[in-house]
Amino acid sequence: MPELPEVEVSCLGIRPHLAGQVLQKVVVRQRQLRWPIPDDVLALKDEPILGVTRRAKYLLIELPQGSILLHLGMSGHLKVLPQSTPAGKHDHVDFVLSSGQLLRLNDTRRFGAVLWQTKEEAHPMLQALGPEPLTEAFDAELLWQQAQKRSSAIKLVLMDNKVVVGVGNIYANEALFKAGILPSRPAKSLSVAECECLVQEVKQTLAQAIAQGGTTLRDFSQSDGKPGYFKQELLVYGRGNQACLRCGELLQEIHLGQRSTVFCQSCQS
Repeated sequence: MPELPEVEVSCLGIRPHLAGQVLQKVVVRQRQLRWPIPDDVLALKDEPILGVTRRAKYLLIELPQGSILLHLGMSGHLKVLPQSTPAGKHDHVDFVLSSGQLLRLNDTRRFGAVLWQTKEEAHPMLQALGPEPLTEAFDAELLWQQAQKRSSAIKLVLMDNKVVVGVGNIYANEALFKAGILPSRPAKSLSVAECECLVQEVKQTLAQAIAQGGTTLRDFSQSDGKPGYFKQELLVYGRGNQACLRCGELLQEIHLGQRSTVFCQSCQS
């Protein structure tokens, strides 16, 4: 599943093509994605696009009466194409633009989503979310306060969207390694200083990933079709039983919350 940097890269990629355009219509070839595409989206016609933003792992196409929410699921990706481009097998939705282009959602596994949010109320999927990790709202004090309430592993707390949004498995592994903290440590055992270090590493790791174009995952590509370029920089994720790039010891791999977790017993404590 694309993580926050990949979604942010998609947002940055499609924004110049959508902002200020008119959404002429929405062409749906497959309505049943993770959830059925709502009638509100199907009925959209000649709507000015006010902007494109991101909240957690959702992209929001902002219109006068509300917002289209896009989630890429396990395998979804977006591309901006000429309207004359023939649709492929898994090209499920086109957002037709006044520029002569369209935004196309391709989703092989159909775990993605196209939803509708009114101006009056946040969609249930966006309610009760924690702060964005790259904002000042996510700081050491907040993380420490949340950690003090929990005896579960710090990695699981870091990946809890009610604590902070968008810190998925890849970047949780990486940030914890850089901060020298074992992923399995009880969250409430962390000091304020350790929380400060971890917050800084989360921010730095995510910002670096966004700058480099997102992590190259099998099912992800940017809106222009180019893959992300951050995978080559990963220090621990996907490297279980390989040598630690810092100390040379073999990296350990376990599962926390049913997710692969890689760490160095020597560099992290």
